[in-house]
Amino acid sequence: MRTFIGIAAIVGALLVSACNTVEGVGRDVESAGRTVANTADDAK
Repeated sequence: MRTFIGIAAIVGALLVSACNTVEGVGRDVESAGRTVANTADDAK
């Protein structure tokens, strides 16, 4: 039972950190999109 709880805790921690990672990537992509859009507007 202890082993199961330990494995469940590790898997839970990995899932939570994966969600944060995906959210961070989304923010980076959004920021890059804004930069490209602003550069295109400035070039007009």
